[in-house]
Amino acid sequence: MAAQFDITNISNKMNHDDSGKKKKSLSTTQIILLGFFTTIMAGTLLLMLPIATVAGESTSFVDALFTATTSVCVTGLVVVDTFAHWTLFGKIIILLLIQVGGLGIVTLTSGLMLMLHRKVTLSDRMLIQDAFNLDTLQGLIRFIKKAVAGTFLIEGIGAFFYMLVFIPEFGVKKGMFVSIFNSVSAFCNAGIDIIGPTSLTEYYNQPIVNIVTMLLIVLGGIGYVVWFDFVLTTKKVLQKRYRITSIFKRLNEHSKLVLITTFILIFTGAVCIFLFEYSNPDTIGSMSLGNKIMNSFFQSVTLRTAGFFTIPQQKLTDPSFVICVIMMFIGGSPVGTAGGVKTVTIAVAVANVRAFIKDKDETVLFKRKVSHALINKALAVISFSFMLTLTLLMLLILTNPLEIKNAVFEIFSATATVGLSRNTTASLNTVGRLIIIAAMYLGRVGPISMAIAFRSKNQQKGGMSHAEGHFIVG
Repeated sequence: MAAQFDITNISNKMNHDDSGKKKKSLSTTQIILLGFFTTIMAGTLLLMLPIATVAGESTSFVDALFTATTSVCVTGLVVVDTFAHWTLFGKIIILLLIQVGGLGIVTLTSGLMLMLHRKVTLSDRMLIQDAFNLDTLQGLIRFIKKAVAGTFLIEGIGAFFYMLVFIPEFGVKKGMFVSIFNSVSAFCNAGIDIIGPTSLTEYYNQPIVNIVTMLLIVLGGIGYVVWFDFVLTTKKVLQKRYRITSIFKRLNEHSKLVLITTFILIFTGAVCIFLFEYSNPDTIGSMSLGNKIMNSFFQSVTLRTAGFFTIPQQKLTDPSFVICVIMMFIGGSPVGTAGGVKTVTIAVAVANVRAFIKDKDETVLFKRKVSHALINKALAVISFSFMLTLTLLMLLILTNPLEIKNAVFEIFSATATVGLSRNTTASLNTVGRLIIIAAMYLGRVGPISMAIAFRSKNQQKGGMSHAEGHFIVG
C-alpha cells in the first residue's frame, strides 16, 4: 500500500504546477488512444502517395484510411488486394504499420528511447504499465526489452521456415520478402498477406506453411507475460534438475489459465470444425484425413484473431459459422498481439458463474481467489464489447444491403480484430467502410479504454454510500 501511495502522490504532483493549480494533461489511456490514432493517420497519408500505388491505380482517402487502420489494429480486413494494389513502398509501409500495431505504440516508443539512451521517466513507466495492463511498475524496462527482442527473434525464426517454401516458389528476393511479411503478419495476428487474393488456400496441404503460421499466431496471441513466465520457470527447472513435466505446475496462475483456456478453445474449435465440415466439399470434404485435421486446427487457430485462412469462409456450414463467431468474440489472451475480449476475461466470467451456481462465497482459480474488482472488469469488458458489436452491426445492416450472416461475420471479425471475411469487405459502401474502420479501432484499443479515457475527471471512487436496493434478477 505504501508503494502505491507514493506513486499516486508523484503522479498527482506531475499534474500540478508550482502554484498548486492542476494542469490540463492527458491520461495514460488517452495518450495510448491518441498514439494509435496518430499512427493510423500518418499511415493513411503515406499510403495515399502515388509511390505507394502501382501504375494505373489510385487510392482514395477512405481506402487508405481503411488499410492503415486494418494494419495498425492488426485486423486483416482489406478493401483492395494487398498483393496487387500496392507497390513495394506501399507494402513496406503496411508491414511497418502491422509491426507497430502488433508490438504497440508504447512498446516501440519505449524501445526507441532505450536505444537512444534516453531516460525513461516515471510518467513513461506508468504509460507502459497502462498499455500492457500490468499491476506493477517493477521491471517494466526489462519487460519492454524482452518483449521487443522476443518478438523479433520469433518473427525471424518464422521467416526462416517460411523461406524453405517461398524462396523455391518465388525466387530469393520475393521469397524472402514474402516470408518476412507473412511472419510479422502472423505473429502480430494481422492476417494480411502479399501472396494472392485467396490468403493461404493454395497451401492447404503444405505442412510447413500451416504449422509455422499456427505457431506464430498462438505465440503472438498468448501474451508476453506467459512467454517470460514459461522461459523463467523452464530455466529454474533445468538448473535445479526437476522433472520437465513439473514446468506447468510451477507456472503462475495467470500463465496456467491462459494456456489451459487457449488449449481448450483451440481443441474444441478444431473438433467442431472437423465434424461440421467433414462432408462439406466446399471446405475440407474432399481433403485427405490428415489435411482435414490440419485445416480444422488451422481454422480454429486463425479464429484467435489472425485472419489467414485455408478454406473459404463463405462456404462454411451454419454450425461452423456459429462456432466462428463465438471464437472470434473471445479472441486471444491479454498482453499479446491478439484482439477479442480475451481468454482470461471469459475464464474469469465462467468461474464466477460456476461459483454462484455452487453457492460459493469466493471465485477461485488454481487455488487463488479472484478479486471482485477483476470480476467486475471482466463482466464490463464482455458487456461493453457485446453492446458495441451489436450497435455497429445494426448500423452496418441499415447502411448496406447485406445478408445477415455476412454482416454478423464482418462486424464480429472487425471488433475482435480477426480479419476473416465472407467476401464482404470490398463490397461495402463508403459508410460501411467507415463503420468497419470504427469497429477495428475500437476493437484494438478496447471499448472500456474509450469509456475510461473520456469519463469525467471529477468522478472519484468512494464518497457517499447508497442504501441497498431491492432488485429481482433472473
